[in-house]
Amino acid sequence: MYVDCIDIFFFKGRLMFGPDARSLVITFLLIVVPIVIFCTNVARNLLHEFPTHNAVYVILVVTILFTIYVLVLLFLTSARDPGIVPRNSHPPEEDTGYGFLDPVDACGRHTPTPWFPRTKEVFVNGVPVKVKYCNTCMIYRPPRCSHCSVCDNCVERFDHHCPWVGQCIGLRNYRDFFLFVSSSALLCIFIFAMSALNIKFVMDDHGTLWKAMKESPASVILMVYSFIFLWFVGGLTCFHLYLIGRNQTTNENFRYGAANRQNVYDRGCFGNFREVFCTKTKPSRNNFRAYVQEEMPMHIAPEVKIDDSEGDSRTPEVKIDDSEGDSRTKVQDNLEIDNDL
Repeated sequence: MYVDCIDIFFFKGRLMFGPDARSLVITFLLIVVPIVIFCTNVARNLLHEFPTHNAVYVILVVTILFTIYVLVLLFLTSARDPGIVPRNSHPPEEDTGYGFLDPVDACGRHTPTPWFPRTKEVFVNGVPVKVKYCNTCMIYRPPRCSHCSVCDNCVERFDHHCPWVGQCIGLRNYRDFFLFVSSSALLCIFIFAMSALNIKFVMDDHGTLWKAMKESPASVILMVYSFIFLWFVGGLTCFHLYLIGRNQTTNENFRYGAANRQNVYDRGCFGNFREVFCTKTKPSRNNFRAYVQEEMPMHIAPEVKIDDSEGDSRTPEVKIDDSEGDSRTKVQDNLEIDNDL
């Protein structure tokens, strides 16, 4: 089994980013630039309002440490294997069948074509669940697995592909993604509150709100910025809290909705939260630092010639010519099976 993906690797496979990892630069700037403005403008103004400077230093330390924490969660979400399922280099032979699926050729003969059952039935918690065959990865996807069209990989417990982190969200990085989103929401609330507090102090000095806004435009900009992004990350946090409580992914919610259907993965609200936050991250199925193994050559059948020139009911004479060890299968009556199949 192997992984043929378009992801970006660093440090000999230790770090793995999605194909749209450049969006991380935008996300990084959206986090860092407001924090720099806050520390250089709002926090400096608060330094003159508090009777002791210790409170302002605490605000600065909390802001910087919390920002670093958010950036670390962003890095862990983006640079980790989300749960890629290794793909097969050849279709699974045990599930391969041959049938005459193609139209009849000019000579009135059929061409046998390999086919695979589109679904298989497996049992999850004693309940039968259908899994689909992936033509790209040539595997039967595990339950809750889906193929990402952006990363071109099958991902376990696929939630969605997030363009803001440039990576799929799946089994191995969902917890980091949720903590990143929820921590970003808390950071927005904190910046909004401190900026509003600074406006209040400035308004006490200048008398009116309009004069306070003209005196400290950075606080106004940060309040508007935090309020807008709070709707985004705050709403996303609430939505994923709902999904965790139901043990459902974004992909499953959009596909099946919130209808009253049996969820075989539901362990109860407490059990679902414990599964996400209190379980150990599973090791990756892939060794991205390993060398690519050379594939074994496929078995080539000897040349087969069918002599049926007499046209009677006798069994046609079959002559086997094995003069060349690597000769391809040839049938005199134009019956030929594609070597790739």
